[in-house]
Amino acid sequence: MNRIAESELIINDRGAVYHLNCRPEEIAHTIITVGDPDRVSEVSKYFDRIEFQNKHREFVTHTGYIGKKRISCVSTGIGPDNIDIVLNELDALVNIDFENRQIKADLTQLNVIRFGTSGSLQEDIPVDQFVASTHGLGLDNLMHFYRTGNNEEEKQIIQAFSTHTQLHAGNVSPYITMASAGLLKYFTANYHQGITVTCPGFYGPQGRILRLGLGYPALIDNLTNFSFGNHRITNFEMETSAIYGLGNALGHHCLSVSAIVANRISKTFSKDGALAVENLIKQSLQVVSESNI
Repeated sequence: MNRIAESELIINDRGAVYHLNCRPEEIAHTIITVGDPDRVSEVSKYFDRIEFQNKHREFVTHTGYIGKKRISCVSTGIGPDNIDIVLNELDALVNIDFENRQIKADLTQLNVIRFGTSGSLQEDIPVDQFVASTHGLGLDNLMHFYRTGNNEEEKQIIQAFSTHTQLHAGNVSPYITMASAGLLKYFTANYHQGITVTCPGFYGPQGRILRLGLGYPALIDNLTNFSFGNHRITNFEMETSAIYGLGNALGHHCLSVSAIVANRISKTFSKDGALAVENLIKQSLQVVSESNI
């Protein structure tokens, strides 16, 4: 088995992976990801005890227990590029032997669940409600740098989406990955379900106009109006497709749940987004702690 070079997997002096600055024993196999570093403590305050805390750049990690369930909460920062770092380093922590720099013979599957904020693309999903993403549909380019595959339904959805939106005519090449069915089944009560679109930015890529005109002025309408069988696009944000794409390719179980803080159709914004996120954290942690995740 090939040895992974020092330039490819960077391990620091304390035996921790470069960006997360975590050692293998410092992370759990059930991991909550959040974008905002300050949100890690908003999750871990519900832990019964915390055994490890660490901060390096925008990456904050708290590992502890709810009852007998060991959980880590890790901040990713914003965007698919940060997800590339976090998912690869989490996988390395459990599936690469740091001593001999080789991939382990027996691989570990992580449960990775994103707690995030999002904008609704359907008028019937108002602010302060929750969405569990059945699919992550990426308008970013991250997964084009990896060799991956799709099942037949994913191929059909992305073909229909490309035909409907014509984004490929402007050099946007969408991709799609399903959520883990094993995780999604627990997030039904009080969660809308649907396709989540991941955008590579907050303003133009999400159809916002400040001083610059839009390259895709019909984007919001095209996303809202898209459907394939029983599937529709419920919301968009900036991380889900990368988590689903990388997580699935690496063999992990991934899910994204979001608090809706804006509705782009009704043009409304939550009057208390912090409370919406707090409610998402409490409800979703209860699901995680009480289920067979």
